[in-house]
Amino acid sequence: MTAPPPPPFPLTTTPLQPTPPFTSTLRYPGPSRKSIYDRNLSRTFTHQVSLSTFAHLFNTLITYHHTRSGSVAEIETRLNRAGYPLGLKLLDLHLHRSQGRTITRPTRILDVLQFIHTTLWRALFARAADALEQSNDKKNEYMIVDNEPVVNTYISTPKEISQLNCAAFVAGIIEGVCDAAGLEMEGVSAHWAGGEKEEMWPGKTIFLLRFSQRAVEREEAIKAGGG
Repeated sequence: MTAPPPPPFPLTTTPLQPTPPFTSTLRYPGPSRKSIYDRNLSRTFTHQVSLSTFAHLFNTLITYHHTRSGSVAEIETRLNRAGYPLGLKLLDLHLHRSQGRTITRPTRILDVLQFIHTTLWRALFARAADALEQSNDKKNEYMIVDNEPVVNTYISTPKEISQLNCAAFVAGIIEGVCDAAGLEMEGVSAHWAGGEKEEMWPGKTIFLLRFSQRAVEREEAIKAGGG
């Protein structure tokens, strides 16, 4: 049995240095201070955030997406995506905070729409939405009307993006709530409805909710079964 041939070139090795231990740079509150994770998740929706604080943060969000977008449609798409994760969590948060009450998880289209129109709107904006309507032409389309969305109240847009409707952020929240309820959506969009300056509500916005055909068929099957 012959020994293996030597390598054609001399081998050199470098000893590996031990990996230094990981040191976190996160700062933790002291024993006398609590972080946001220590807050009570079950507190009611009666707690309110300063309107000026919200306006400042929301303006910053819009500026961020404006500088990274090439059109009004892209800005609205970004705002919609920013609101969607909030909607996914708001339904479960409301149900968690409603423990002890006679409340059930909404699973029907009309129940979810009424929850959004009344309960969710009051939690977010301290009032119910102004109208809830169904399209006469398409049975999968519904509309929620807000005569004066707070997300458009303190926004000043440049002339080149004057058609921007910042309520696209709220449309994303609505879509997230519907998906969290198990209702498949084609999308939710925000549209200006009050165009003339002399109108009573120049900032009137219509949220158009388009449910998927699968969601509509599911609703009809429940009705046919006496549900």
